[in-house]
Amino acid sequence: MKAPAEYLAPHVFEARRPRRELQPVVTYDAALRALEQALADAEKYKYLLMRALRRHADDVAPHSAAPVLSEATVLPMYPAAEQRQAA
Repeated sequence: MKAPAEYLAPHVFEARRPRRELQPVVTYDAALRALEQALADAEKYKYLLMRALRRHADDVAPHSAAPVLSEATVLPMYPAAEQRQAA
């Protein structure tokens, strides 16, 4: 994946302002093109990431038709009424 500065690198030129050193300048159109390219790359990476996640989910998911549920003992979260009164 590119860094943000890499999208603008080919579009930058240097301009001299009065009594100042050279400064990097990007035109509005060049900035829009760089932004569109970055968004297109983001969509591509999003597609690749989602595809990889789907493949991973398929690999991890059990291949049986119906999951087997085991019976577990259900324990109360609070003490019974008799135990509360005894305390």
